[in-house]
Amino acid sequence: MFDALVGKQLRSTQLATARGNLWEGAVRSSKTISSIMVWLRYIRTGPPGALLMVGKTERTLKRNIIDVIVSMVGVRRCKYKAGAGEVIIFGRTIYVAGANDERAADKIKGMTLAGAYMDEVTTFPESFFSMLGTRLSVEHAQWFGTTNPEGPNHWLKKKFLDKARLHVRRDGTEVVSSDPKALDLHRFSFSLHDNPYLPPAYVANLKLEYQGLFYKRFVLGEWCLAEGIVYDMFDEAKHVVDTLPDIRHWMCVGLDYGTINPFAALLIGIGSNDKLYVASEYRHDSRAERRQLTDAQYSQGVRQWLGSYKHGGGEGVTPQWIFVDPSAASFMTQLWTDGVQGVAKANNDVHDGIRSVGVAIGSNLLHVHRSCKGLISELPSYAWDPKAAAAGEDKPLKIDDHSVDGLRYGLHSTAHEWRHLIRLEDLETAA
Repeated sequence: MFDALVGKQLRSTQLATARGNLWEGAVRSSKTISSIMVWLRYIRTGPPGALLMVGKTERTLKRNIIDVIVSMVGVRRCKYKAGAGEVIIFGRTIYVAGANDERAADKIKGMTLAGAYMDEVTTFPESFFSMLGTRLSVEHAQWFGTTNPEGPNHWLKKKFLDKARLHVRRDGTEVVSSDPKALDLHRFSFSLHDNPYLPPAYVANLKLEYQGLFYKRFVLGEWCLAEGIVYDMFDEAKHVVDTLPDIRHWMCVGLDYGTINPFAALLIGIGSNDKLYVASEYRHDSRAERRQLTDAQYSQGVRQWLGSYKHGGGEGVTPQWIFVDPSAASFMTQLWTDGVQGVAKANNDVHDGIRSVGVAIGSNLLHVHRSCKGLISELPSYAWDPKAAAAGEDKPLKIDDHSVDGLRYGLHSTAHEWRHLIRLEDLETAA
């Protein structure tokens, strides 16, 4: 069962009458459900002709939208044809596609469309979005889309949303543009408060999921620049420790491979107090030490480092995983050759990885032993690239990022093992 639409949710379905209609803002703010309701109505009452549904990938489209529609109308009225690139809703065949790179525009060349639904529009290449506009050539064709905010210089905001004819703002006010060049586009901006059905405990946990930049975008619904320090929640006085508790589980090593650049590996464990600890760091800077090491020498160095680590009266640790920079294929082969267990490619999603690290730091779950000098020096200075932000992209500066990359590899690749350790009282203390 789905709750009845109220407030801005309902109002957006009434105002989605433009050629383009986009719901944007905070996560879990009900923008997706509102847009789906309009799309289902359009499938039944819109003009005849071909329809298209698009996501970043076909898989994410199915997970985010099609599965939700199935739960709303049942499998008889919504049949997804895996591998065929189609879904049948209310007896109407709809093409489905992913738009995750510049080649995506080729998928829709030559199409004549009567309507389209788009999920995660900010993840699309601009070329695909522009091409789709030319394909919606059936009379009275409309498109409907959803997205979370990105930077204010993102192409979607600058070229389209800022030129919308109607904007229902986060505070609920409705602004109609007087600009004669305004686009036939209605924009609905949602905040977390626009979904009154979310339980307070769930909202509190949602806020745990996002820190810093991502809190502003995905909780507050702001289109804000990625600027300043990435991990601005890091406080050396709070997060750096001189002693460690008993470590009940040596979870992983996060390893950033470098030859000319520094090589950094971090040993991460879960303490008896259910906190995360970066217990030790192995680091080699070829430039500073004027000695470049081979894969075999790095492998030996890592094995000696782990084998000689002393803690709790014992010597030597065997972490469950060693997550390596995915680009370092030859080094992973060397570790396997040397019999090292648990070697795996790290999850190298930069944005989601930064979010995982931010959550761990911001909730006071993560602590760093004072001996990890490389990481402690990099965390306070790891910054967003202002030139990339001005171009509409979110990228950290590739300066002094070797230990912080190793931390991201380790924490993001094991997020499923430690996220349940975050407690609401830790968030309150961090605030």
